[in-house]
Parts: sequence; structure tokens; C-alpha cells
Amino acid sequence: MKKHNFSAGPCVLPQEVILKSAEAIQDFNGSGLSLIEISHRSKDFVAVMDKAQALALELLGLENKGYKALFLHGGASLQFLMTAYNLLEKKAGYLNTGTWSDKAIKEAKLFGEVLEVGSSKSEGYNHIPKMYGVPNDLDYLHLTSNNTIYGTQIKNFPNVNVPLVCDMSSDIFSRQLDFSKFDLIYAGAQKNMGPAGTTLVVVKESILGKVSRKIPSMMDYQVHISKESMFNTPAVFPVYVSMLTLEWLKNLGGIQAIEEINNKKAQLLYSEIDLNPLFKGYSVKEDRSTMNATFNLTDEKLQTTFDAMWKEAGINGLSGHRSVGGYRASMYNALTLESVGVLVDIMSEMERKA
Repeated sequence: MKKHNFSAGPCVLPQEVILKSAEAIQDFNGSGLSLIEISHRSKDFVAVMDKAQALALELLGLENKGYKALFLHGGASLQFLMTAYNLLEKKAGYLNTGTWSDKAIKEAKLFGEVLEVGSSKSEGYNHIPKMYGVPNDLDYLHLTSNNTIYGTQIKNFPNVNVPLVCDMSSDIFSRQLDFSKFDLIYAGAQKNMGPAGTTLVVVKESILGKVSRKIPSMMDYQVHISKESMFNTPAVFPVYVSMLTLEWLKNLGGIQAIEEINNKKAQLLYSEIDLNPLFKGYSVKEDRSTMNATFNLTDEKLQTTFDAMWKEAGINGLSGHRSVGGYRASMYNALTLESVGVLVDIMSEMERKA
């Protein structure tokens, strides 16, 4: 049977996207060739890349606003480095809200001074810092919108007088935001957009070309823009699946439509966590992530029973990250409300049996 996939990544994908992708692996556009063996410079694939880039800008509301969309290699981890390579001249600010922002800080320190404007590290990253100042002399401020490991999410983004950079790997396209507030957004595809292997970068061109250092070609956003994400061979299959997923989202009604669904899923699960005495949430309520709900049992002796129940129900990927323990239910765009209902029913049944 088809599993209820709560995995933190690679993400669950719409069934129609999986079916179309499988067809393309066999025969792409009636060409007699598989998608994964055609030239990335062929007319058919260039059309895929063009459409994927256009859909990304359209869904984010950034068409004709000076932004370019790129599909690059290396995941968000490479973007930790590329962001600083291209933007950090003297000093950058970082809000430290989890493991990935901590890693981004480490990479940025290779290029200049890094100011941690706020951090929740000492509290186990269970909340988003609120009261922090942002100096006007920063080259940029870097945020991580959603923290998959700890289950926190930035609900309100600061108004700042410096370029705003954001790692949106695990919640991009999941909720409505004024994306024009951001000068650079990056997101690994495998959390909410497609399979692992490509990374979406959306960058305002006006912020580039201002650092004094020489940037290697593969690390230079301007080079990738000039070559339309084709400076080197792109990840053909992940880009194609990402295009299909963005197409699916547009047909669904865009970000507004999926946000309504995502809020229903999160409300259903968090209500059970709060009402059921056998469970407790990890992150503070006001910062809870819509994408990744982290929670623990109040009595660890029930772990064997609970694990057997959710596995028997066909649930996959519910175990929490090793640094937090407990459980993590990742509710990305393509996860259905029905799947969340299955998990909630099991939690309710646990309480009845206790």
C-alpha cells in the first residue's frame, strides 16, 4: 500500500507528478529517448528549464521585478558558501535559529566578519529570537525561515535597511509572504519541491557584482544567470520534477490555496498534541512550524507501543532527528490532510488504551 510519508526529506510528492516523471523516464515527449539520456541543451529540455524558472518567479510574485531564478547544484549547503562569496565584503548578520543557520554562519566566516544578531542555540533552538537589532552597515542579513530539525518557523520577518537573504529550503511555496522583501532566496528542492539534486536560487540582480574579490565561475551567480542555469550540465531529472511540482501547485490555485491546506493539517496535528496528555510539543507554540511538527511522548515507556502502531498504519518517516529525539511529522505541500488524520487517529487511540 502507499505509505503516509512524513519524511523530513526527500519530500512526499504529488502522485500525478510521480506518474508523469515515470513516463518521462521511459519516453520523454514522444522522442523515443528517456528524459535522463537526452541532451540538456536539446529544445525539449531547454523548454523545461525555462518553464521551471518562469513558474518559480510567477508563484512567488516576482515576475518583472528584477529577479532571476536559477536551478543549481550543491543543495542549500553550497548556498551557505555562495551567498557569502557573492555578497559578503566586510560584515554580515545572521540569525542563528538551528543547525542549518549554524552551518551557514561557519561558512560565512571564511569571507568576513559575521555578527550573530540573535540566537536560540543555548535553549536547544526551541524558539525564534524576537528582540534583536540589525545594524545598517551589514552587507546583508541572513535568516532561515523554517527549521526542520527543531520544528520552528519565522512568522514575522524584520523590516531592515540591508539586503535580506533567506534559506527557505523547507517551507518555500508553502505560505504567502511578500517575497519582494527578500533580495536572495535559496531552497534545496528535496524539502518541498522535488527530488534531491537541484537547488532553487531566486536573486535580485541589483545586489550582485559589489564585492571586490574574484569569484570562481562555478560560484558566481552572475555567471549562472548569463548562462541561464546551463553553465554546466544541470540536474535534468530533479529540474523536470520540480517543474511538474510547480505546475501542480499553480493548477491547485497557487500558494494561497496550498497555505489553506497546510494550515488545516498543522492545526489538526497540533490540536491533538496539545489535548492528548501522552504527547508534548518541542518548540514554543508561537513559533511552531507549519511544515515540521516536533513532539515527544510524556512517558518514554510507551515508545515501543506507539512505534508499532504508526508503522502498522503505513506511516513512514516519523522518527525525530537524532539531536532532538522524539517524533517529527513533516507536512510538506503534497502530504494530504487524510495522512495527517491517520496519525492523529493513532495518537487518540493511544490515549484511549492508556
